[in-house]
Amino acid sequence: MIELQAERADDRWEVEALYDLCFAPGREALSSYRLREGVPPVAGLSQVARDSDGILAAAIRFWPVLIGDAPALLLGPVAVHPTRQGEGLGGSLIRDSLAKAQESGWARVMLVGDAPYYRRFGFTRLEGVEMPPPTNPDRVLGLALQDGAWDGIRGQVTRWQG
Repeated sequence: MIELQAERADDRWEVEALYDLCFAPGREALSSYRLREGVPPVAGLSQVARDSDGILAAAIRFWPVLIGDAPALLLGPVAVHPTRQGEGLGGSLIRDSLAKAQESGWARVMLVGDAPYYRRFGFTRLEGVEMPPPTNPDRVLGLALQDGAWDGIRGQVTRWQG
């Protein structure tokens, strides 16, 4: 039995340890991390998945960003402990948190990732949305949580100012 719950302040270091386990060294040098510096993850959307013993199995975080003047959510990282991969936990976290983001009134969400994986959740390549370098533009994906949310949205992705 796995329970999804909002990430709490007490979860921070355990989630960071999971990310260290799942991602290559130097992950914090990626451009997406520069957008996160000094900005807390979005409460309620950033979630953890724990088993019946309370052991962390997976985690997802969302961060607010700006594209021009337009607010957006930046999804990531999402990670599943290697011993729990293949159980659908990553997909469950993504679907559940996207539904919560939509219910909370967010219009759009973006990420840097593999299109074949994220396509199943409705993400498509974003044209004209520029992540700080070095980011492969083919990996910049978006999902509209409201009809037309990406219409006319172009420009640099910058750190949240609010």
